[in-house]
Amino acid sequence: MANTIDFYWRPGCPFCMGLERNLNKLNVPLNKKNIWDSPADAATVRSIADGNETVPTVVVGDAKMVNPSADQVLQAISNQAPELMPEGVEAPTVGKAGRMINKLLGG
Repeated sequence: MANTIDFYWRPGCPFCMGLERNLNKLNVPLNKKNIWDSPADAATVRSIADGNETVPTVVVGDAKMVNPSADQVLQAISNQAPELMPEGVEAPTVGKAGRMINKLLGG
């Protein structure tokens, strides 16, 4: 099981700010990693995002997601690190397409 939710971001990224805002509203605990401050973190993102430094990138256990929605992050937490799920928050219910995505994300 995962013991952190790694949130890779960079300053000025509107997608990062939006996802972080949504996850903060849900009290999701994030281990924030600024890829501009750490070459190792930037390399991790490139290894996940086909050589690109696309953020936000979120890692929860075996689930590695590039520019995920808050629902995708919650589903990954539910599957990979249920102990990190904020109190009172449940993973979203997903349909057939969502189950296929979750399978690809390691869920």
